[in-house]
This record gives sequence, C-alpha cells and structure tokens, in this order.
Amino acid sequence: MHQPQYRDPVTGRYLLPWTRLHALKDYWGMVKILAEFPRVHATFNIVPLLAEQIKEYAGGQFNEPWFEIAFAPAAALTKEQKREALERAFQVSDANLQRRPRLAELQSRARSSGVEACVAQFSVQDWRDLQLLSQLVWMDEEYLQNDPVVKGLAAKEENFTEEDKAALLAKQHELLAMVLPEYRQAAARGQIEISTTPYYHPILPLLCDTDIARVANPHTPLPYPAFRYPQDAREQLARARKYHEETFGKAPAGLWPSEGSVSDEAMEIAMEQGFQWFATDEGVLGRTRNIGFWRDAGGYPENGPELYTPWRLKRGEREIRGFFRDHYLSDLVGFVYSRMSAEAAAEDLHRRIRSIGDREPAGRTATVSLILDGENAWEYYPGNGREFLRRFYGRVAEDTEICALTMSEAADAAKDAPALEGIFPASWISANFDVWIGHSEDVRAWDLLREAREAFERAVQRARTGDGAGTAAPNALGEKKHASTAQGGMPNRASLGPDLERAYEAVLAAEGSDWCWWYGPEHSSSNDAEFDELYRKHLAEIYNALGEHAPDALAHPIRRAPERGRREAPTAHLSVKVDGRESSYFEWLGAGLYSSDQRTSAMHGRIYVLGDFHYGFGADHFYLRVDPIRDAIAEMPEFQVRITLWDTRETRITLHVEEGKLTGCVVEQSGICLLHPETLVSAAYDKVLEVSLARELFDLHGRRDLLVSIALWKGGLPVDVIPGEGVLEIALGEENFAWEGE
Repeated sequence: MHQPQYRDPVTGRYLLPWTRLHALKDYWGMVKILAEFPRVHATFNIVPLLAEQIKEYAGGQFNEPWFEIAFAPAAALTKEQKREALERAFQVSDANLQRRPRLAELQSRARSSGVEACVAQFSVQDWRDLQLLSQLVWMDEEYLQNDPVVKGLAAKEENFTEEDKAALLAKQHELLAMVLPEYRQAAARGQIEISTTPYYHPILPLLCDTDIARVANPHTPLPYPAFRYPQDAREQLARARKYHEETFGKAPAGLWPSEGSVSDEAMEIAMEQGFQWFATDEGVLGRTRNIGFWRDAGGYPENGPELYTPWRLKRGEREIRGFFRDHYLSDLVGFVYSRMSAEAAAEDLHRRIRSIGDREPAGRTATVSLILDGENAWEYYPGNGREFLRRFYGRVAEDTEICALTMSEAADAAKDAPALEGIFPASWISANFDVWIGHSEDVRAWDLLREAREAFERAVQRARTGDGAGTAAPNALGEKKHASTAQGGMPNRASLGPDLERAYEAVLAAEGSDWCWWYGPEHSSSNDAEFDELYRKHLAEIYNALGEHAPDALAHPIRRAPERGRREAPTAHLSVKVDGRESSYFEWLGAGLYSSDQRTSAMHGRIYVLGDFHYGFGADHFYLRVDPIRDAIAEMPEFQVRITLWDTRETRITLHVEEGKLTGCVVEQSGICLLHPETLVSAAYDKVLEVSLARELFDLHGRRDLLVSIALWKGGLPVDVIPGEGVLEIALGEENFAWEGE
C-alpha cells in the first residue's frame, strides 16, 4: 500500500487527493474482507508515509483543495473551482465511472462541449451531482452494498441535495478513521502480517550509489558525480521501523524495499536494522542465479523449484530471508483476471497454484509468492474485485493442501532454505533501475538532488565548526570522500538544530522514488506537472530551511511537456519610461511578445501568475515588461521576480515586492553580487513590471541570441515561470531590431 507525499512542504496543502480516495475505496475493505476467511493469512505492506497521511486525514485536520471543492455549496463555486472540478471529477477508472450513469453523462458533456462551455452552462444541480458522484464513486464496496446512507445515495443516482453531500461527508470521515484500526485488529488476531518500506519510498540501492545502476544496464545514463549517501538509506529504514512500531504496536519483521529494489549494500543495511525477511521479483533471482524462468504452455516456469522457495541471503555473519515474486501469476491478478468472471478467474488462479504444487519434486513444498500493488489492480475489476477475492479466498480456505501464510509464517516453515552469497542489484521492473535513472530527465532530477544534498552537507559542516546554520550539528553524518559522497551513519535527530532538521526532512522526501517514476518515457498521467512541481518544491525547501538561495533551475520543469506559447518578434526599437505602467499606447508598440497559452496546462497543476512578457531594445537599454494576472497577483502581497539572462555569462536580477511595492533589487553576474545596481538596472512595479537594463551589463561577443527566463518566487518556492518550457531565445542583429553580437 503506497502513496507518495502529496502535501506541499510549505503550505501543508495536499496537491493531489489520491491518499484520501484510495483510503476510502480500497485500503479498509481489502483487509476487512479477510475476516470472512480465518484460514487465509496474508501480508500487507504499508509504506510509513502512507500511514502518516491516513492518520492526518482520519484526524480531520487536513487541507486538500479538491476535498474543499467537492463539498462546497454548489451555488457558491467560483469559475476556477468549477474548472478544477471538471478536471478532478473524472479521474477514475472507466469501469467505476460507468457504474454511475449520471457521472458518465456529465463527462460526455464536458468532452463534447469543452471546459469553458460547461463552466458557463452547467446548472447548480449539475454541479451538485458532479460533486457528490465524484466522491461516491470512491466509496468502499462494503459501504455501497451495506451502509444505509451510502447505499441510498448510490440508488438515488442524481438530483442530490446539499443535505446528501453533508451525509456523504460524514461517512467519509467515519471510514477514514477506520482504516488503520482495522489493520491493527487483523494483525492482533494473527491473520495478517504488516511489513514496511523505507519511510519516503526511496530506491535504496541508488541512495547508496547511483553508479550501481550500470551493473544491470551498462548503457544507462548516470548523474556525475554519483549520488552516494548510504547513511540516508539507513535513516529511511530506521524511521520506517520506528514509525511502524509506534503505529502498529510492534517492530516490522519484513521489508518490501521500494519497488523491490535490492543490492548487497542495501540489504546489509536492512540486516543491520533488524529486518528478518525481504521480498523482490523473480527477475532479480534469475539474474542472481544466472537462470531463467520461462513458462511452458501450462504456465509452469523452468527452474521452478528455485523460484518456489525462500532463500537465505548471507552477508558476513548476518542473513535475511528473501522471497521472490511469481511475476506471471501476480500479473494475471493485476492485469488479466479483471476481464474474466469472478468465478472463472478464481478457479483459474486456484488451479494454477495447485498445479505448481503437483510439479514440485517429491517431499518438497512449493512456496508461491503473489505480490502486487495494493490498490491498482482493483480499479479494473467489476465491483472493485471483491467478488473475485471472496471466491478465491473461499477456494483456498477449503483446500487442505494449500496454506495461505504470511511471509514470516512462510519463512518459519522453510527451515532448509538454500543460501545466496550475494544478490544482483535491480528492481522488480525488468531487473534494472531504468525507470528511475535511465533517461535524461531522471539524470537531471538526480543532479538537482545531489546539489541540494551537498548544500545540506556543507551546512552541517559549518554547524559543526560553529560557522553557520543550525544550533547544533548531527553527530554522525561522516566525512565526504568527494564532492558527492558522504560515508557514515545517520544523523542524530536530537542533535540537529531546527533548521537543519527541517532541511534533512526535505532531503529525505525528495529522495522518494515517485518523482522519477514520472520522468522519462515510461509513465505518464494527468498529474505529471503536479508531481514535477512537488519534487522541485521539496528541493527548494532544503535551501529555504538552510537560509540559502534556491537555484533558478528549480523554477523550471524537469519534465518537458510542450507548452504552446504565442511569440511575436520585435518590429521596432523602443524608448520606455520605466514607471510600472503603460504610459502611452505607443510606448511598447513594436515590442517582442511571449504569451503563454494558459489553457494547455492550467488544469494540470501549474499556477499562472505571470501573463504576457514584452521585450525590446533601445539604443542603450534592453527593456522588459511583465503583465501579471491581476487576480492571482493580488493574493501575493510579498514575492520575488527573478530575471535571468544568458549571453557569454549568466546575469540574474532579483526584484523584491512587498505590499504591492518594489522594495529591493539585487544584481548578480557570474555568481558575484554587483555594487550599486541602480546604475545599471532601473525597475518599477505598479500595474505592470517594467525593467530597463543598461547595455554595459551585457557581453554579446560572438553571440547570435540572448536567452531570457523570468520566474516568480514566493516563500522561497517557484510559483510561475515564463517561458514554461525552457528559455526565450531573443535573436540579435539590426534586422531583428536588436543590438549586434559584438
């Protein structure tokens, strides 16, 4: 069971609602159903970060915009809230959406008419039905079938009232509060085991050393220098064990390393932490043993006896049991059985498991590991997969030759498990790490993470010597081998000053695997931009906590989704009076223009504050003008505008605005702060932002273009940037009404 950290590190707002929605639809019912089959034992892996978010939702003290919109009075919805509702309401599997004909009808209207037409034309009743059905479609199957309130709302289908919404709201709170207690109860009666994952769901082998990815794929692109912080891997595991014990009452015996990612170094750390078993995929075992598991016509793998047994991974004096996922059977559950009837699917899976046992050599017991994502598969099953699970569990419970065990029970039952002296470094996906480090976007993300981690390390060293941030230093971060390597133990949280502790928390959050899951070509969703934004916010939070300037690179998306911006080249030279307002119609006539198409991505997480960008050249000055979006900028009494220009050097102008007034200007060139910037830069902010840059600020020798980027920052975090897809290339030369490259 896993969801990443959706909470904005500064505002505390949940930018995406998936933890709440899956807690309502999946997590409670999946363990609740087991109580009907006492002979069936199972292991549930809960990522600590998921449990932390469920606790916050269960307590009712959470800040989630989609939740607020869904339960706001329909008649009071703003246009922006209506746009957001049209974006969020239909983000559900087609199987679940089609169960609600009224919701499917509203989706059809939105697709055919377009968002803006729906914003203008939907009635209050349309909005109220959309609000309630968008939440009802995520309610647990047990509630839909048995709870009088939820069952009644499902039967009503449309023409809902505000009182109906209030009743569903109360049921959501009730169900959210039941999730974690249900797991504790099932564990207490011995029917389930709860295992854990490193706290923020990082890829442990890559935290230890990103160069390890070359073992599985010698051609994968890698960050340079490498990221090597094994002490962070140790900290992620230590925090997971501590949080798990606090939440569920006992330390976890087992570990699902994030994405089944293993290496010798990562597993040695797991052994040191006291874990007794781990699980990963058959592909890792195959590469470790240099064997294959090709299936015959009946689905039985070559080298089956090696797959259907736990192994003992030995490292020095320690050892840990390893379970290897039957990829074929697990994928049948994940991707195939949803297209069959519940009875046929359950019968097929039961038959295949019996067949494996029948094929084992005499006297041997087959240990078959079925491992899959906790919630994803059921999206595509009729009735959220509950009928399939009931029929399958029933068959297993009645079969005296099959025992459904927890991982720890299976480890205890396999006293003569064979030994491995090492394990191949890989994940469950294709037995490599390509999803998280195999593309230029991944490498860029790792480079930015390494730079932020190094900034934290420098702050720790300064604190140790009494020369900088923090009130006290971690006592065991260790010394660096080189600029990107720090060996040693984990930080002692008690000895971290508050700023350093806040920074380190952001480091650990940024190390989560979910960010790189969405970079590169392998995966995409409607929320790519939000994941990208969240990742960069966590990185910016590191610098903010350290009291350092977050690099401009964090204002620019890593994932390069195309943005259709309108561009117009200059048609005249300019002479501008810098006063923060358009003094006359002719003042900016003939200026170049960049205007973003706000419809292309505004519904996918990007916040628009900066509007049109005008620019042009005079005899001795380069002029820029940014038209803010008035409603958006009005909500920001304090912000910074960073203008970055690249000729043969990098020049950055940082303008500070407080209470609508320009209060400061800092000019840096090649990293050096210039004295008396007012002699080179003139700026004014009123209705618009106008800036004049003196020609002597530039070095255009041999240049054919000037590169420009403008970003708005608030609270140390990037809010908006133009152009959204990179930098604006401004052609030089008299034919372009610009200066010549000297």
